[in-house]
Amino acid sequence: MTEELPFFVYGTLRPGERNHALFLHGRTASEEPARLPGALLCDGPGYPYAVRGAGGGVLGDLVTAAPGRYDALLSVLDRLEEYAGPGHPLNVYEREACDVVRVRDGATVRAWVYVAASAAELGAPIPGGDWLRRPSPVPDGPRTP
Repeated sequence: MTEELPFFVYGTLRPGERNHALFLHGRTASEEPARLPGALLCDGPGYPYAVRGAGGGVLGDLVTAAPGRYDALLSVLDRLEEYAGPGHPLNVYEREACDVVRVRDGATVRAWVYVAASAAELGAPIPGGDWLRRPSPVPDGPRTP
């Protein structure tokens, strides 16, 4: 049985991002700013990867499931993050219990975090560890001076 921990989200599931309304709306009791210390945020193919033990921290949100919605939220997030179980060779992410820090009071909270699986193709590090402040992609095509 999976321990009912909150989730730390740091990319497309954050408020205002494309997957927030699709996967979190109506399934959460609270969402609040938090930080995953000692991790690096890397750009990926349209979504980021957190890598533990490699950086100054990743900014995100601590998400608590709404009463009676935990199992449904866990299931939908595992599918979205392509997590098939611990160490599965097809995992895009591994789901790990990590200590995150709430911004409002500095309290340490244990939470599920989807971190890069070993086979993930990591892109460049995102300065500051904040997906919402990532550099805009440079459009393809001719450049004018």
